[in-house]
Amino acid sequence: MKTPAPESFEGQILALLPSLRRYSRSLTRSDADGEDLLQDCVEKVLTRRSQWRGLNLRGWVLTIMTNLYRNGRRGKTRDGLVELDAADNLAAPEPPADPLERARLDDALNSLSEEHRAVLMLVVIEGYTYGEVAAALDIPIGTVMSRLSRARRRVAERLKADNIITLRRPK
Repeated sequence: MKTPAPESFEGQILALLPSLRRYSRSLTRSDADGEDLLQDCVEKVLTRRSQWRGLNLRGWVLTIMTNLYRNGRRGKTRDGLVELDAADNLAAPEPPADPLERARLDDALNSLSEEHRAVLMLVVIEGYTYGEVAAALDIPIGTVMSRLSRARRRVAERLKADNIITLRRPK
């Protein structure tokens, strides 16, 4: 099978896959459900290619993924929290000094509501602008800024509350 040209529609979708995979996993809080959401999204994007107006492919695809996730959640009871193991492919400058740091961060992120977590992940991890996130989630920019601020504060409070005080070594 031949790889599509980077400037083609399919090539642009391929370039978005790592970002979409992280976002889908952050929404679903599960590797398996995230992969299912990603696959459903790519399928819908490819079948509805004629509806794309050529302006902002990334925003259009994020909107489709967000709507698929929301529609899938309707009518279902809220599932229990699932550990977030989606950060395996993110580059880390150095391993954390605290072996429990990743578990604490996962716990802090999982304590956020879906709306707050989605905004936090899109702005902080994926690097989207407030305007892009507002368009993708179909909310006002002020709501994006408010949710981001609250999400950052809640994560910081949760991490601070779980902080472990190290003991001094005797001399």
